[in-house]
Amino acid sequence: MRDDGIVLTLRVTPRSSRERLAKGREGSFAARVNAPPVDGAANAAVIALVAKSFGVPKRAVTILSGETSRDKRVHVAGDPQALAPIAAALYGPAP
Repeated sequence: MRDDGIVLTLRVTPRSSRERLAKGREGSFAARVNAPPVDGAANAAVIALVAKSFGVPKRAVTILSGETSRDKRVHVAGDPQALAPIAAALYGPAP
């Protein structure tokens, strides 16, 4: 968590049959997107999916690292106190 938002770790699955952001492995989220990993289409789909899931505009979501990898770090700009409960709800209860 940062003062200007939160940072998420994502494992992206392109060409998925449905788009979804859910609990992944090892403390990361699993992002499934329909777009293929060609010409930045999957990255654009990831940004749109994260923005929709957190209720923020697409301009508030930035890929910090992993532009060409399935493993990405994404920053969601906004009030961290408001975004953290959304992330917790998406990730699900702790074991």
